[in-house]
Amino acid sequence: MNLNKTNINKLFYIFITAHLILWTLVPSLTNNNLPLDTIEALAWGSNLDWGFNKHPPVSAFFSEIFYQIFGAQDWAYYLLSQIFIVITFFVVFKFAEELFKDKTLSLISVFLLEGIYFYNFTTPEFNVNVCQLPFWALCVYYSWKLFNNQKIKFKDCFWLGVFAAIGFLSKYLFIYLLISIDLLFFYTIFIKKYKKFNFKYLISLEVFIVLLVPHLIWLINNDYITITYGLARTGLENSNILDHIIHPLIFLGKQIGILIPFFIMLFFLIKKFKFKISLKDKKLLFLIFVNLIPIGLMLLTSILTGSKIKTMWMTPFYLFIGVLIVYIFQTQINLKKLNNFMLSFLILFLFSPFLYGYISLTEIEKRTDYKGKIIAEKIQKEWNKDHKENINVVLGNEWKAGNLSYHLKSRPSWEGFVTKDKLNSLSKFTCIDNVCVGVK
Repeated sequence: MNLNKTNINKLFYIFITAHLILWTLVPSLTNNNLPLDTIEALAWGSNLDWGFNKHPPVSAFFSEIFYQIFGAQDWAYYLLSQIFIVITFFVVFKFAEELFKDKTLSLISVFLLEGIYFYNFTTPEFNVNVCQLPFWALCVYYSWKLFNNQKIKFKDCFWLGVFAAIGFLSKYLFIYLLISIDLLFFYTIFIKKYKKFNFKYLISLEVFIVLLVPHLIWLINNDYITITYGLARTGLENSNILDHIIHPLIFLGKQIGILIPFFIMLFFLIKKFKFKISLKDKKLLFLIFVNLIPIGLMLLTSILTGSKIKTMWMTPFYLFIGVLIVYIFQTQINLKKLNNFMLSFLILFLFSPFLYGYISLTEIEKRTDYKGKIIAEKIQKEWNKDHKENINVVLGNEWKAGNLSYHLKSRPSWEGFVTKDKLNSLSKFTCIDNVCVGVK
């Protein structure tokens, strides 16, 4: 395969366009209902606030923007998810270009991500994991600018603070990347003294804190509900001594399993797996800190607390693993084997949506088989028998009530679970199957 600068650019843009179209079409054609996390985000978006019972607000914010534009069109939310994915790929590609000064290696770094199912098979479900991806990538990109450039620019510090805040407001686990970046700068400035401290670095911190203030106020006023939810998900309360060993081992085993297709692709490209690592190499040092340190901190969390690490929590952690591996083995990459690598990439690129579509069509008890639209139509008919007003409130869990909020034409706001106080606040209401609809 003969690749020049122009061909590589064209190939990259063909790839991200095809990825966007394919992964928007397949779930749109094979799913009967939006996935759970997307419905939850839409439920929260119907009643926007600075936080919700499970997560901070950014995923709900973007979902609501798309609802205001497209309404209850399922394909729009699959498109939303893929927009986030292709923006992420674009940022990774641009970062790799600056690092390698070689577009072929940059393209390989992105194509290797097709070997990680976080960036294909799980992407149709727009959720907090997908939502944080472009901001994770942008934080790494702007951190690199501050790390690599001798002259510190105000705009780079500003945008790092902005994207760090948006990422954190997508999901709190974003903090693992931010801690790793902080450790990188601490190590290079105060320990190895590769760089000098510049007060402009504090601009990022100031912007980050200012943008978090509204959410922090909401968090205090709501008894830190999102934090307690996250801790409950780890199983921390019920952990025992063995969990400090078993859960970290399970975590490591899953990470190895996730990366198997990635390394199979790599096998078609590298002559010999020989490498030398030197922490004096500043590029390698940066890549280690943004790739391995966040994973190491997650493993350390599991060891120290005995907590379970959910596989999907690791979604953004591997965004730059392709860049790291290509950088380490760049002298061993055999471009004569590029055709074999491209074939393996193409097989994975096409197999993933085929498998997704097959599972979606053949398995009939998934969340995406829920008859949300039909149920909403039935409830609307029952409501119309006794009431003339439009339904403007729905109560219940995020799944059932969220589906009603999404599918009902009046777009009622989801206002949480059914309680006596909330029912008393409604002038009229009807309850069916633990879900209530009504009018304030």
